[in-house]
Amino acid sequence: MHPIRLIARRYLAGRQGISLVNTLTLISIGGVTVGTALLIVVLSVFNGFFALISGLLRSYDPDIRIESAEGAPFAWPDSMAARVAGQPEVVSAAPYLEGNVLLAHAGGRDKVVLMRGVEPAEFFRQVRISDDPGGSATDLGLRGRSPGILVGDQLRGALNLGVGDRVSLLSAAGVQRSLTAFSGPRYFTFDIRGFFYLHSLFEGSMVFVELEAAQRLLFQRDRVSGVDIGLTDPDAADAVRDRLQAVLGAGYSVKTWYDLQKPLYDVMRLEKWAAYFILTLIIVVAVLNIVGSLTMIVIQKRRDIGSLMAVGYSPADIRRIFLTQGLWIGGIGGGIGGALGLFLSWGQDRFGWVKLAGSENFIIQSYPVSIAWGDVTLVLVMAVLLCVLASLYPAAQAARTQPADALRNE
Repeated sequence: MHPIRLIARRYLAGRQGISLVNTLTLISIGGVTVGTALLIVVLSVFNGFFALISGLLRSYDPDIRIESAEGAPFAWPDSMAARVAGQPEVVSAAPYLEGNVLLAHAGGRDKVVLMRGVEPAEFFRQVRISDDPGGSATDLGLRGRSPGILVGDQLRGALNLGVGDRVSLLSAAGVQRSLTAFSGPRYFTFDIRGFFYLHSLFEGSMVFVELEAAQRLLFQRDRVSGVDIGLTDPDAADAVRDRLQAVLGAGYSVKTWYDLQKPLYDVMRLEKWAAYFILTLIIVVAVLNIVGSLTMIVIQKRRDIGSLMAVGYSPADIRRIFLTQGLWIGGIGGGIGGALGLFLSWGQDRFGWVKLAGSENFIIQSYPVSIAWGDVTLVLVMAVLLCVLASLYPAAQAARTQPADALRNE
């Protein structure tokens, strides 16, 4: 073993029995261990919640969405669709038109719902919804001159609907046109082909119809509210967004899956890093003990330090001895804490040790966990770095020792 590392180990783990210095050193290692383990566990839980919520939202949200910069329906010609499809990462493009309509049925209870007109082939290629086994969720075309409609599960319960029932939709544009034409409002009748469930993250008052039917109902011929884009790699969404924005121009707004729910995602990330900095204070408290324990070692070993300098050790060598001690305290505490944090995170993810309060009404029963190795590396590097920084002052004090004074005073 290198002499500097050997001396650092002897100073750190002296053989004089349990002393105040040994106790402070153990407290420092314990503090670093606890702080590191807590940080890994807490960050993993925040990552778990982020993955859970983003996964649920992205089961409906597209990788990229194109809308008009003004927020109004716009034309989507084949030439523009071809330019979007020409991007190598794009695998699907699903135009849609949505608006609020009045849903009426024979039960007599009417309800305002959000209607979305889609192209079923492209839409269901991107969106995976839980549908009723008795229905045909993707069949929205004409059957005996009646188009199909897909109804939300919550709306089915509220209005007591079933597969095969007929409902009528009326838009505000239809009412306005009937007033100007002095005629009754025109209803559009649909057959219920199935029901869907979107994990309770969206309002249950939502229905899906074919895009052409929605355009007729809303009097928006050949116009769409937006286009949902599916990519081969969702992680490339930012780069594809920038290229599409350049291709389409300023008249269009191109957003990624993150942009669509940006306030929610930003708050979740802010909470995660706020917890990180707060829990780092535990390690900072432990680091203060390192300053005290190493300073006491410098005082206790003053004669030894003088002897080492007398036989040829430079102040830089003495400084490295104490920096090595700080590095070892951080390495031992961070290593044990990292292993403990990873074990607890793995156990929570595998066995669900800690349950969520009121989980019977939620989609999961225990705290979700997702280990991000980048976060683990950041925590370990931070723990070791703080310990090394804490050893700078004792190391500087030791390096300023004058050999003659140290030996003469002894």
